[in-house]
Amino acid sequence: MSGHSKWSTIKRKKGAIDAKRSKLFSKLVKEIQIATREGGPDQSMNSRLRLAVQNAKGANMPKDNIERAISKASSEGTNYQELTFEGYAPGGVAVFLECLTDNKNRTVSSVRSLFTKRGGNLGTNGSLSFLFDRKGVFTLKKGNFDPEELELEMIDAGAEDIEDEGETIVVICAMEDFGNLQKKLETLGIDAENAELQRIPNTTKKLDVEDAMKVLRLVEDFEDDDDVQNVYHNLEMTDELELALQESG
Repeated sequence: MSGHSKWSTIKRKKGAIDAKRSKLFSKLVKEIQIATREGGPDQSMNSRLRLAVQNAKGANMPKDNIERAISKASSEGTNYQELTFEGYAPGGVAVFLECLTDNKNRTVSSVRSLFTKRGGNLGTNGSLSFLFDRKGVFTLKKGNFDPEELELEMIDAGAEDIEDEGETIVVICAMEDFGNLQKKLETLGIDAENAELQRIPNTTKKLDVEDAMKVLRLVEDFEDDDDVQNVYHNLEMTDELELALQESG
């Protein structure tokens, strides 16, 4: 699973747009609302909502914002639809988008326009999904637990890989073991900073720095779109690209 480190590094480097508080909160509110409509406002009976709230807390979203999002979804609120898109960025890099939208036509038009603007092309759904594996990814902030003991507990619950990333520990599992790890962490009294199903590329595409930067500009455009929740791609992080990103700030 070493590929996850390279993939997540790019996501962190060029994911600064997502770190803008208002943008991040908007995405989290949408997930809370769709989870509430799907399974009701009772977190004890709605695992998707419980996870969405946990991730919102991990991003330091105020409690009032969380409660307001649940309340709004419980009454009328906006009816969001989940959409996915697949396509190619310049250089043949695969891109997979997960969206939540209240206007399908607007989102389709925007996604197609961004692909075209940056020299990519929108594909048909299902054409690229085989390039990505859905994995459970838990980000844990180091603190009140012994890393070695945690590793044993996580492996016992089905973890495939555990990566030390400095201030955090990232635990990766198969999609079907996501619930097991979630329950194990709850039993241990450990709140994940973030926990979600992600699409991790099973192969990566290596480009020179100039072409790779074109891909990352497209990724940035998608991350800036209010309807796009998550952007996944299989661009390989090379040492040269990482250096260029550092130099560009």
